[in-house]
Amino acid sequence: MEQRIIDAIVHYGPPLLFAAQMFGIFGVPIPDELLLTIAGVLVRRGQLSMMPTTIAAISGCIVGVTLSYVLGRTFGVGMLRRLFRRHEEALLRAQRGFERLGCWILAFGYYIPGVRHVTAITAGSMPVSFRRFTAYAYPGAVLWSVSFVGLGYFAGDRWRDALESARTHGRVIAAALALALGYAAWVHSRRLAMNLRARGRR
Repeated sequence: MEQRIIDAIVHYGPPLLFAAQMFGIFGVPIPDELLLTIAGVLVRRGQLSMMPTTIAAISGCIVGVTLSYVLGRTFGVGMLRRLFRRHEEALLRAQRGFERLGCWILAFGYYIPGVRHVTAITAGSMPVSFRRFTAYAYPGAVLWSVSFVGLGYFAGDRWRDALESARTHGRVIAAALALALGYAAWVHSRRLAMNLRARGRR
C-alpha cells in the first residue's frame, strides 16, 4: 500500500495531495496523515518541491473543512446523524468537544482521529458564524498540514516510527499545541496591555 501511495504522489504530485486532503477531511476514508508524511519524505528526497506540496496540502484541507461547514449549516446535525449513521459517535464527541473547549476544538480536533472529520460539520450545525469558524479552523488546517509534512521531512527514512508515535499521541500533541498557543496569546496580551499603559502615561 505504501509503495502505491508513493508512486501515486510522485506521479500526480500536489494535485493529488489537494484532492486527498479535501475529500479526506470531508469524510472520505483516506489516510491523511500517511499521505502528508510520505509527501514530506519525498520533499526531503528531492522528488517533490516543498512550497507547492505544502500549499496543496493546506488548501485542500481548508476547502474540505469549508465544505463540511456548509454541509452542517445547510442540513443541521439532526439530519446529518440520519445521513451519516456510522459517524454518529464522532458527531457526539465533537459536540462534547465544543462544550469543553469551545471553538478551539476546530483548531486542534485535526489531531484526534474521527473527530477531525466532523468538527466543521458540527460547527456549521450549531451554528458557529463563518467568520468565527475560519478564525479557528483555517489556522488549525495550516498547523496540521505543516506538522505532518514536516514530520516526514525531518524523520526521513524513519518516518514510519515517527508517524506511529504521532498517531498514538495525537491527543497529547493537540493538548501541547493548545497550551503553547494559549501561553503565546497570554504573553502577547500582557505585552499589548503594558504598551497601552505606557502610552497612557505619556
